[in-house]
Amino acid sequence: MLDQGQAPPLSPETRKPVNPLMRRKPVERLVSEGGQGEGGTLRRSLTMWQLTMISIGATLGTGIFVVLGTAAPKAGPAVTISFVIAGLTALFSALSYAELAGSVPVSGSSYSYAYATMGELIAWICGWCLVLEYAVSVAAVAVGWGQYLNELLDGTIGITIPEAVSQPYGQGGFINLPALVVVLLSMVFLMRGAKESATVNSIMVAVKIVTLILFIGIGVMGIKSGNYTPLAPLGVTGISAAASTLFFSYIGFDAASTAGEEAKNPKKDLPRAIMLSLGIVTVLYVLVAFVAVGAMPWKDFEGTEAALAQIMTDVTGTSVWGVVLAAGAVIAIFSVVFAVLYGQTRILFAMSRDGLVPKVFAKVDEKTGAPRANVVIVSLFCGVLAAFIPLGKLADATSIGTLFAFGLVNIAVIILRYTKPDMPRTFKVALFPVTPILGFLACGYMMFSLDLPTWIVFGGWMAVGLVVYFTYGIRRSRLATEEVATAEK
Repeated sequence: MLDQGQAPPLSPETRKPVNPLMRRKPVERLVSEGGQGEGGTLRRSLTMWQLTMISIGATLGTGIFVVLGTAAPKAGPAVTISFVIAGLTALFSALSYAELAGSVPVSGSSYSYAYATMGELIAWICGWCLVLEYAVSVAAVAVGWGQYLNELLDGTIGITIPEAVSQPYGQGGFINLPALVVVLLSMVFLMRGAKESATVNSIMVAVKIVTLILFIGIGVMGIKSGNYTPLAPLGVTGISAAASTLFFSYIGFDAASTAGEEAKNPKKDLPRAIMLSLGIVTVLYVLVAFVAVGAMPWKDFEGTEAALAQIMTDVTGTSVWGVVLAAGAVIAIFSVVFAVLYGQTRILFAMSRDGLVPKVFAKVDEKTGAPRANVVIVSLFCGVLAAFIPLGKLADATSIGTLFAFGLVNIAVIILRYTKPDMPRTFKVALFPVTPILGFLACGYMMFSLDLPTWIVFGGWMAVGLVVYFTYGIRRSRLATEEVATAEK
């Protein structure tokens, strides 16, 4: 019987001399260490519904409120079909996530899955990608929050925040103060603990779902059948191009898997939350897109970042409903910052516990059960990034990092099915191995559709990550230190 906080002994496969880069952390050990941090443990307090809200919170936000301005001009009225195609593409990876989340319910998400199946180096690369994905995503979404806040202020009290304090240096200002504020507000809530944070997130998610349902209810009155013809003016090529753009509106569902060590019943609730959230988000996306292109000619979406608010104003003949939608967007984007920031801290928590990053990220506050130091460090970093650095093309790094992690998850499912066929699984990918193979190929296709500057940023980030691993992680890894201790006995 192990004392709480004591690591299980090394398994025979771990004791064998192996290439350090291929060290794998046994699934049984990953699960047994669940929740254990430095000086305390994470608390299992999240229900299936709260996990679903975390996933929706990280997914349903900036994408649906601004994406039509770039996707509709590519596909025309068939942008609704593009949403369906993008959702099906995301579904392949979501199924793999659901299987692994149910059988390996830990905070590290795809990083931990890779550690159990493909070895330490691949796990580090995956974790490093996730750090890039989450950090840049938080910063980029926070910048978008400031823009919607300005719209809301202009529509209600007729003032806007001056550019000097609402834009970073190089884009007409000195600091993006609203972006910094939304990150710091999220930090305050996250420091209170997972249960309290999940409650706040659930309220915000409910508000943005109601906002989109309100748009559907009002926008449907403005539908003109002529706006749906021709259905696909730019052909199949346009539908595919729009689907590639829209895919990135679905990438937040993996946030639920980062809550594996704080869920009450992770083996059953995590797969359900992932699949349920993807279903809800897809239905909302398709309905909103269908109403939007029916209420406004598809060519009018060109260059529009607030298409939904414009449609509300045009249909009702008053700006009141546009202001209501802007308010919903402010809350919606806040919840994305909040949920994604939560996921970032839990990824680093798992990597820290494994010794690959400093121990401070795994330190848990006994009173709140939250990794408070982790939350503060990550929040300040993301806040400064959002406040002072013009992101531009760097935001595309979110996409490539996510796709890389998704691809590894599909591979991990295949490996684990063959190496541990008898392991209990509360959810299984249908049509195995065809589904995960299709998921991997879809991710690869999406990655190679991104432009050269994005690949250069990704390559630079990977190079920095490898330097960090070979100068720090490879020696301080818990598996490495245990191997040394075993050899010295």
